[in-house]
Amino acid sequence: MIELIPAIDLIDGKCVRLSQGDYESKKVYNENPVEVAKAFEAHGLTRLHVVDLDGAASRHIVNYQTLEQIATRTSLIIDFGGGIKSSEDLAIAFDNGAEMVTLGSIAVKRPELFEKWLHQFGPEKIILGADVKDGKIATDGWKEESEQELMPFLDHYLKKGVTRVLCTDISKDGMMQGPSVSLYKDIMENHPYLHLIASGGVSSIDDIAVLEEAGIPAVVFGKALYEGRISLNDLKPFL
Repeated sequence: MIELIPAIDLIDGKCVRLSQGDYESKKVYNENPVEVAKAFEAHGLTRLHVVDLDGAASRHIVNYQTLEQIATRTSLIIDFGGGIKSSEDLAIAFDNGAEMVTLGSIAVKRPELFEKWLHQFGPEKIILGADVKDGKIATDGWKEESEQELMPFLDHYLKKGVTRVLCTDISKDGMMQGPSVSLYKDIMENHPYLHLIASGGVSSIDDIAVLEEAGIPAVVFGKALYEGRISLNDLKPFL
């Protein structure tokens, strides 16, 4: 059964969504992310992906207090990303309730530090973030595009011990036009034992079913929930 991971993206401590990473497209869905997380938990979800968009833009963790509130008021298993650029940021994330962290920019710009953390905390706690734009890895809240191509990037880090990858097709994110199933299939064909978390483009419960049929282990989704395209009750067959 595919693992369902709803997402809460944070700006100013509020639950928001962007389109294709564009901060100008921000839409606030709820001013109390804890309420949103509690609703997820009440409907049987056990995982949560929290993104500090302020942190991603400012390159250090900003919304750690909201993370702490969600972690202490629910029993959701939270992975947290956005703005983790130093050991201090990493400690803040773990100290405020994250059980896992998703790291993308640091893996591109400071690979030795990423590898240190991977070995220090283990692959169960460190998720490699692979945010893809036109086949290249993007960084810093998707504001910068690196020269690193997706497949060699994944190959390198899987050899270093990574077992979990959150892959987002930026062109699909927030657009609700369907996920990049072919991209995720290609990744799984090359790395059949990888715990791949697909992200971006989920617009309906049928999209989740398609990803499950394709053998994708997990999926992150948010906007389709907030826009009412998917109800929490719709998720019950997958739980």
